[in-house]
Amino acid sequence: MTTRPARSDARANRAGILDAARSTLAHDPHASVDVIARSAGLSRRTLYGHFDDRDALIREIIVTGAQRFNAIAESITDADSRIALARLAARLWQEAAHVQFAAALALDEAHVEHTAAALAPLRRAVANLVQRGQEDGGFRTDVAAPTLARLIEEVARTVVSRTDASSSGAADLAVRTVLSIAGLSWRETDELLAAHPDITEITA
Repeated sequence: MTTRPARSDARANRAGILDAARSTLAHDPHASVDVIARSAGLSRRTLYGHFDDRDALIREIIVTGAQRFNAIAESITDADSRIALARLAARLWQEAAHVQFAAALALDEAHVEHTAAALAPLRRAVANLVQRGQEDGGFRTDVAAPTLARLIEEVARTVVSRTDASSSGAADLAVRTVLSIAGLSWRETDELLAAHPDITEITA
C-alpha cells in the first residue's frame, strides 16, 4: 500500500519534468538540465532519477510528440489521395505549430535518426499515400514513389523548421508546398482547397 503514493509521485515528477522541458526549451532550445529542473521545481538529482541525461529527456519529448503525429496519420481516411495529403499536411502543421520548438528540435541533425524511428508509422502512411496517389493519377509519376515520399518529408521538415508558425498564411503555405511537390499545379491546389475549405479551417 505504501508504494502507491511513491509511484504516483514519480509519475507526477516525470510528467512535470517533461512539461517544464517543453516550456523551457520553447524559450531557450539550449537550456541546461539545471534550468529545466528548476523550472520543474525539482532538483537536478531528481531529474536524473528519471532521465540519464539531457539527450534522453529530449528523446522522450520526441517520442511523445511522434505518438501524436502517428495518430494523426492514422486518422486520415479520405479516399481521394490529393485530399488525404492536403488534410494530413494541415493537421500535422496544426500539431507542429503548437510545439514548433519541439518539432524543429526533433528534426535537428543531432536527433533526426531517433525522430525517424519514432515517426516510422507516419512515414509508412506517407509512403502508402504517395503510392496510392500515383496509382490513381492524383500525383506525379515522373519520380519513383519512395523518392517522392522522401521529398515530401524533406520539404515538410524545411517548412516546420524555417517558417514562423504564428505568421499569417503559414498553414496554407505548408499545405500548398506539399501538394506542389506531389505534382499539383497552383490552380489545381486552389480548386482543391476551395472545394474543401475545412482542410485549412482546422488550422485556424
